[in-house]
Amino acid sequence: PTRVLVVDDSGFFRRRVKEMLDSDARLEVVGEAANGAEAIEMAARLKPNVITMDIEMPVMDGITATRRIMQATPCPILMFSSLTTDGAKATLDALDAGAVDYLPKRFEDISRNRDEATKALCERVFTLSRGHARAAAAASRPSAPAATARPAAPRAAAPVARPAAPAMRRGQFKLLAIGTSTGGPVALQEVLTKLPASFPLPIVMVQHMPGSFTPAFAARLDQLCQVNVKEAADGDTLQPGTAYLAPGGMQMLLESRGGRQLLKVVEPEAGQTYKPCVDITFNSLAKVYPSQTLAVILTGMGADGR
Repeated sequence: PTRVLVVDDSGFFRRRVKEMLDSDARLEVVGEAANGAEAIEMAARLKPNVITMDIEMPVMDGITATRRIMQATPCPILMFSSLTTDGAKATLDALDAGAVDYLPKRFEDISRNRDEATKALCERVFTLSRGHARAAAAASRPSAPAATARPAAPRAAAPVARPAAPAMRRGQFKLLAIGTSTGGPVALQEVLTKLPASFPLPIVMVQHMPGSFTPAFAARLDQLCQVNVKEAADGDTLQPGTAYLAPGGMQMLLESRGGRQLLKVVEPEAGQTYKPCVDITFNSLAKVYPSQTLAVILTGMGADGR
């Protein structure tokens, strides 16, 4: 089973998380730490596959502990955060420190149904462990050996000629669209900070993130990047060199009106799992800029964006 270390200064919360994780046969809680200093020691000793980490703790906070664990004994860390403005800033700091994902500290914010909240937590922890295991396996594969003399292989049959797909040239693109989920805040920051202020296209971005987080995330990116970054607002006109982040808890569409391209921010419909949703935004882009959108998926969650 996936080995999990639970870190939180509240004994009640640790017991609750342990109970939820132990209900899944794929997961096993192998240790509990009451602060960041204990977490560092137990991470080195127990070598868990995943760590769930609180942010505010005595002795050592979760952000400092995350940074030190990722330097010494790296493994996927899932942060528990309050869905507030201060919680958003702290969570973004934790992601910068090396955490890969986060969940609300109050499970009621995940689902009013206890069983659904338990399932969501267990799936997130298991998914993080699988992703880390695949990455570790890929990194451990031996590299190709140095070339040595060997008999020539039989000549393969000539491939059947196929018409080449027409290449898109730089001037043909009118929009850059980016969809991202787990690991996305750090990935987006890595990409956007490389773009010059003269970047010639508007950028629309869909990051799976709650509404209380997207304003802080957009503001942080705007401070770090040469391009302008803002949380998208209903009626925004696309401008070159500006990146528009879909507001959390909403859906973002692109419309063409009177020769102008405008963003439309709307309430999600019942049954829509992702808010914002990459598929919904990208479908609207395909109607306005068919074959003229450079679409990028950086990280995923489920099939959204596929």
